[in-house]
Amino acid sequence: MNLILETERLILREMKLSDADALFEMDRNPNVHQYLWNKPITDTSEVNAYIDNVRKQYLDNRIGRFVVVLKETNELIGWAGLKYITEMVNNKINFYDIGYRLNEKFWGKGYASEASFAWIEYGFSKMNIKVIEAVAHKDNVASNIILQKIGLKMTDQFMEDDIPWNWYELNNPNT
Repeated sequence: MNLILETERLILREMKLSDADALFEMDRNPNVHQYLWNKPITDTSEVNAYIDNVRKQYLDNRIGRFVVVLKETNELIGWAGLKYITEMVNNKINFYDIGYRLNEKFWGKGYASEASFAWIEYGFSKMNIKVIEAVAHKDNVASNIILQKIGLKMTDQFMEDDIPWNWYELNNPNT
């Protein structure tokens, strides 16, 4: 993909295999996976497979998660972006999900919200998406606050694998 989004403090660019070390550092942290089935990554091959999957999404769906890089230091701090979901989630399929995951040392600084605002703008104005959706673990207070801060509204709650989830939606104001 030949797409780069910029915010005041961030560069959002496509994920590359060369990002594996920074992504591995983030995803091996159990705190990062506390609300993601508690399955931190244990081997770099898992990161490489994830990157390959994201790059396939770029080709198949013309969108996917992008890495988040701090402009000030050029440090990769996580990922954020839109993903076209083609598997059943909460009895829904074929929808655009907004998501983010940051290295723990960058939590609480507003980066997830800043990146997400950029993706919402892009999704609505450039891709003409009608609805952007998201899911957050019911007990993940920070993620639920971020989704509300960026304008999504909780419209449902559901269970998956005995885990309670909140479902969020935001309609495109331009349609």
